[in-house]
Amino acid sequence: MRRLLGMPVIAALALTACVTINVYFPAAEAKEAAKEFVDKVLGEDAQPSQPESTPAPAPKPGGMAMRVKFDPLMLIGIAPAYAQDQPDINIKTPAIQAIQARMKSRFDSSLRKHFDAGALGFANNGEVKVRDASKIGLSDRVGVNQAVADQNRDAKAVYREIAVANNHPEWEAQIRGVFARQWADSAKGGWWYQDAGGSWKQK
Repeated sequence: MRRLLGMPVIAALALTACVTINVYFPAAEAKEAAKEFVDKVLGEDAQPSQPESTPAPAPKPGGMAMRVKFDPLMLIGIAPAYAQDQPDINIKTPAIQAIQARMKSRFDSSLRKHFDAGALGFANNGEVKVRDASKIGLSDRVGVNQAVADQNRDAKAVYREIAVANNHPEWEAQIRGVFARQWADSAKGGWWYQDAGGSWKQK
């Protein structure tokens, strides 16, 4: 009798354990959002990105893309729950747009000419880095270092804010990675950027 009474409890526990939510990071949508943000900051100097070698899968009717993978539990009729991908990454919140405006203004007024001179470059962590301080005049170095620090503080804030605005704070590192690649992709010819291994390359 005890064995029979235990069966519903075991079955309920099994069903609870089998229902899992899998949230996929929407990489293609994040890249589009990063390009829009970065190109706005860099303005007319932004370079067109190279087309993707493999097109992103088209979303299903209704605007939401569902990714389904095989789960062994499906063999016994228990299907896990999968969360749908968000079709867009939201970068239109007031906080994000305020940071974007600050970054654009600072880039135009303080940083652009030093990218042109080769003194600054885009680091592979999504930030700006002083690549060659000798190309910055002594009287300008304190101001440039402060502008770089301010730009990087805003960059970190926007990566975090985008993740939070899209209800997935755990995406912050992935958002940062996508942006790091986009800064390099959008860099003007002649500007410097770091590759994945940390080596400096010139566009």
